[in-house]
Amino acid sequence: MAGLISGCTAQDPAPSRPGEPSVSVPPASLPRPQLPRAGSDAKAATEAAYRKWGIEPLAAPPAPPKTKPVTLRPGGDVPVISEIPVKDKVVFITVDDGAEKDPEFVTMMRELKIPVTMFLTDSAISTDYGYFQQLQRLGNGVQNHTLTHPNLRTLGAAAQKREICGQQNMLKQRYGTAPRLLRPPYGNWNEDTRAAAGSCGLEAIVLWRESMQIKNMQYQRADRKLHPGDIILAHFRGPSDLKGTTMTEMTANMLRHIQEQGFTVARLEDYL
Repeated sequence: MAGLISGCTAQDPAPSRPGEPSVSVPPASLPRPQLPRAGSDAKAATEAAYRKWGIEPLAAPPAPPKTKPVTLRPGGDVPVISEIPVKDKVVFITVDDGAEKDPEFVTMMRELKIPVTMFLTDSAISTDYGYFQQLQRLGNGVQNHTLTHPNLRTLGAAAQKREICGQQNMLKQRYGTAPRLLRPPYGNWNEDTRAAAGSCGLEAIVLWRESMQIKNMQYQRADRKLHPGDIILAHFRGPSDLKGTTMTEMTANMLRHIQEQGFTVARLEDYL
């Protein structure tokens, strides 16, 4: 069995030289995302932040479930996941690669307190590892998207393992904790990918149900709607890839789609 889903484009730029080493963030020091909660002061601050970015406020997400709806077993079979089985109207935002390093996106995430999960590729992030530490310090998860962004289905088992384990080791060194989740580039995987992921210490392969473009979402289902528990794919991309649109403008468009359909955003790592 294998997966083939369109996702990251082959034109994602790869930096030419690694960046300067940065200080790792120990796992224990990572904050949880400060999601908007009840209270008049918090509500007013949240509404003001959303107004700044031209977006209607999203509802506060429910408290994280006491029992995660997806149970992962380290060392067991590696499942392939595109959505989380929940009834609440929550979706999960994931952002891939790392080519664009827009400081305004960090500001936006800090002010809106929207949780995202980052699937990072070393060839895209190595010019500025510290940029993603800023997002990590806001409570956003760092996960594995391989060293060089290859189509894993074109590689043999040993080469896949080098891509996945190599990135696993790099991310642990740079960000202080080993990822639990793998997203294969382009959504392409096979059974060698699952075996390599398990041997590298990963617990799940995470795909998606929707992908954010510039203004619109691409839906996999025929009804072209969000469903509870859907995982959304976006990318660290800027005006050169988005036809003049900035990453914050693309993100605002994505949040409007989520809000207009009556959903809010929860943290993926709280659910699996």
